[in-house]
Amino acid sequence: MEAFYYLVFGALSAVVLGIELSKTTKDRINTSPAFNSFKNNYLVVYSLMMAGDWLQGPYVYFLYTTYGFGKGDIGQLFIAGFGSSMLFGTIVGSLADKQGRRRACVTYCITYILSCITKHSPQYRILMIGRILGGIATSLLFSSFESWLVAEHNKRGFEQQWLSLTFSKAIFLGNGLVAILSGLFGNLLVDTFQLGPVAPFDAAACFLAIGMAIIMSSWSENYGDPSENKDLLAQFRGAAVAIASDEKIALLGAIQSLFEGSMYTFVFLWTPALSPNDEEIPHGFIFATFMLASMLGSSLASRLMARSSPRVESYMQIVFVVSSASLLLPIVSSFLVPPPKEKAEGISFSSCLQILGFCTFEACVGIFWPSIMKMRSQYIPEEARSTIMNFFRIPLNIFVCIVLYNVSY
Repeated sequence: MEAFYYLVFGALSAVVLGIELSKTTKDRINTSPAFNSFKNNYLVVYSLMMAGDWLQGPYVYFLYTTYGFGKGDIGQLFIAGFGSSMLFGTIVGSLADKQGRRRACVTYCITYILSCITKHSPQYRILMIGRILGGIATSLLFSSFESWLVAEHNKRGFEQQWLSLTFSKAIFLGNGLVAILSGLFGNLLVDTFQLGPVAPFDAAACFLAIGMAIIMSSWSENYGDPSENKDLLAQFRGAAVAIASDEKIALLGAIQSLFEGSMYTFVFLWTPALSPNDEEIPHGFIFATFMLASMLGSSLASRLMARSSPRVESYMQIVFVVSSASLLLPIVSSFLVPPPKEKAEGISFSSCLQILGFCTFEACVGIFWPSIMKMRSQYIPEEARSTIMNFFRIPLNIFVCIVLYNVSY
C-alpha cells in the first residue's frame, strides 16, 4: 500500500492524540458523579447502536453482488431504504413523542435486528423488506436516542452545558472509534475467518441485542406530548406549525438537510473520485482514515462547546465554508492536474490532493454532528422533538433518492 496513506493516517492519529492530551481546565467541563454515570450509560448504548450500524455499511453492496444482483437492482434496494426512511420512518419515529422515546429505541433495535436477519435470504423480495425495515430503523436511530437523551438530561436537572459534553463524546466514540473498530472487526469476520459477507450482519444483530438489554434494564421512559386527545395527524400539524412559525427552527432544518445531503453524496462518490479508472485502492484503510478525521473534528467540537465563546452559530459558519471548499477540491484539482486517462500503477498527485480535501471534509463532519445536536436541543420544542427531527429528514431522503437514482442509472 502507498506510503502516502500511512503518512496521512499517522499524522491524523498524532493530531487527535495531541488534542486529547493537551486539554486544559478551560477545555474541560466540571460535572457531577451522577451525571458521569448517566453519560457513560448512554455512551455505552449509543456505541453499541452505532456498532450495529457501522458493521453493516461496508458489506451491504458487496452482499447484494454475491447474490447476483446488478447495479440497477441494487440501486432500487438502496432507494427503497431511503424512501422507507422518508415515508414509514417519519411516521414511526414521530410516534416516539406520544408513545415514549425509550420504547422507540427498543423498536429501533428490534427493527434493525429483523433487517439483519433478512440478509440471509438471496430472494429479492426478502431483501427489499430488509431495506424497508432498515430505513425505518435509520429514522429511529437519528431521532429517538437524541430525543430521549435531551429529555432525560433535563428531567434529572443536569446543567445544559453538560449536554454538549455527551454529544461530543458520542460522536467521538460512535462515529469515530467505533466505526474504525467495526470496520476492522468486519474485515476479520469476512476475510480472516472467511465466514462470508453475512457474518457482519449477524455480529451487528448481537450488538443491537446487547444494547437493547441495557436500554430495557436501565433506561426510564420519557415523552414529548403524551396527551390522549392528540392523534398522529395532530402531532404532524403541531410540528409543521412550529417549523413554519419559528424561523430559527426552519433554518435549522435547512442547514441539517443540506449538509447531510452533501455528506451522503460524498459517501456515494468518493470511491469513483479516487479511482476514476478503476484503480485498486485500500477502501477499508481510507474509510478508517476518514473516521479518524471525523474524530479530530469531534475533539475540536468538544473544546469549542466547553467555552462560552465562540457560540455554535458563529463557528458553524466557518465549518460550512471549509466544507464547501474541501468538496470543490476534486473539481479544482482535475482542472489544475488532469487525472490520468489510463489505469495508474500508484496513487496520482490529483488523488493525493483529493484525499487531503476529503479528510478536511470529514473533520468538518466531526464538528457538525455534536454542534447540530446542541443547536437542536436549544431550538426544537420538547413536546414535538422527535416529530420535527423526522420532518427534517424528509427533504434529505428525497435528495438522496434523486442522487442514488442518477448514480445507479
